[in-house]
Amino acid sequence: MRVKKIILREIHMPLVEPFETSFDRVEHRRIMLVEADVDGVSGWGECTAGEDPYYSYETVETASHVIRDFLWPVLRGREFASASEVFDLFSRVRGHNMAKGGLETSLWDAEALQKNIPLAKLLGGTRAEIASGVSIGIQPTIPVLLAKVEKELAAGYQRIKIKIKPGWDVEPVRAIRERFPRVRLMVDANSAYHMEDLPVLKQLDAFYLIMIEQPLGHDDIYSHAQLQRQLETPICLDECIHDTEHARAAIEIGACRIINIKLGRVGGHTPARRIHDLCASKSIPVWCGGMLESGIGRAHNIAMSSLQNFSLPGDVTASKRYWNEDVIQPEVEVSSQGTIRIPSAAGLGYAPRLDRIESLTQRREVLE
Repeated sequence: MRVKKIILREIHMPLVEPFETSFDRVEHRRIMLVEADVDGVSGWGECTAGEDPYYSYETVETASHVIRDFLWPVLRGREFASASEVFDLFSRVRGHNMAKGGLETSLWDAEALQKNIPLAKLLGGTRAEIASGVSIGIQPTIPVLLAKVEKELAAGYQRIKIKIKPGWDVEPVRAIRERFPRVRLMVDANSAYHMEDLPVLKQLDAFYLIMIEQPLGHDDIYSHAQLQRQLETPICLDECIHDTEHARAAIEIGACRIINIKLGRVGGHTPARRIHDLCASKSIPVWCGGMLESGIGRAHNIAMSSLQNFSLPGDVTASKRYWNEDVIQPEVEVSSQGTIRIPSAAGLGYAPRLDRIESLTQRREVLE
């Protein structure tokens, strides 16, 4: 394989409705799409870096700089046998996994297209369909929250996740559990709490949650181990896990019982598979988190989620939950049973809508 050209496109897409977490409120997304020409075949990836350095230090601006000035020079003129080799070629560049992941995933798509097989099969996926859960942002009132939960359950989603923060935690969870006693429920704090908040976090044990996701600091594996020993509810780590060594450390010291894998956070399909395999060997279930992706990133998440140890419903949802009109054809749909079929077509299995993408493009850069 040889990369002849890379096209970076920054597209702007308004969300159907604002999405609020403990650290930000997003109404519009700036998304970088990566198109790689590999021996005449176009593969597509998506960089999940945000508009601001709140979830991660990476942004759309830093990612375009790193791809242009550091990652592309590594690939330019180089031949490699498989997309699985590319992540290690980038090892000299420390961090910047979202930039790496945007480029690396486009090469996986290109390889699957060259071999005329679905990306899920190339990755080693074994599932015909995946279970879909939904993430609900922080709401203005509990009645509004309950109405949204009811709507999502009626749409068939198998699991409800709500965002929490200090002051918006025990009472909304209590209200959901009282209204929907059998719902599969989890909460996500996005690092909003400290060990001093243990009394509040312990109250959540009463509500039979699947997990509490990333309650403490984004880089604090040790304190999560202290916290997990005092909670009955499993802790799931997200922001703390950037590579297999972070995952190994977290598992060995008991910092979590579940791990969320995001392609952008870990750097692409190759490191995601390594973390998946490590967790499987340690009997730690994994699931796929979301980053408000367009259909390109969503399609990559679907393919990754076909791996065997993705045993919990992920945040991969229907396109229409976030976008009035997506950038792929067909759009991602969720069945009334809360499942998504793994595409059988070659590559991502969803075709980029070039006309739609071009109409949304605010910046375009060609590297060749």
